[in-house]
Amino acid sequence: MTHPYYPTGNPHFNHVAMSMPADLLDAGNRTDICTFWREVFGFDEIAVMTEDRRRLILSCVHWDQFIFLIADDDPMRCPRMDHFGFAVGSLDEVQGVQSRAEAFRERDDRVDLIDLHTDDQNVVKIHSLYVSYLLPMMCEVQWWEFAA
Repeated sequence: MTHPYYPTGNPHFNHVAMSMPADLLDAGNRTDICTFWREVFGFDEIAVMTEDRRRLILSCVHWDQFIFLIADDDPMRCPRMDHFGFAVGSLDEVQGVQSRAEAFRERDDRVDLIDLHTDDQNVVKIHSLYVSYLLPMMCEVQWWEFAA
């Protein structure tokens, strides 16, 4: 069933934008950011859009979903639990993100990880974890397990 405002199908979020200090978008930090998000999530830099100390865009598996990072003199600051969400298709996929984040954290203690937990709402169990690395917001990874 389609929504009357969107007869061509359900809309989806396509990006999240965050401002950061320019120093976190220099060559060394960009390399670290790109390495983490590629190894843990499979996200890739859209290199043609990168501007040193100004802009970095990470494609979230598909070109029309991305994280847009932009330098600003007054960068984003938020509490630890402010986050954006990333839905996956199975519990194994959530566990895979956790395993890869734990492995990355073994060599870089800047990884902030809140382990996998389950919120049981009877009709649905929401399995999720939170992870952050150098960005101002955490990413919550979720899989929704609906009751039979």
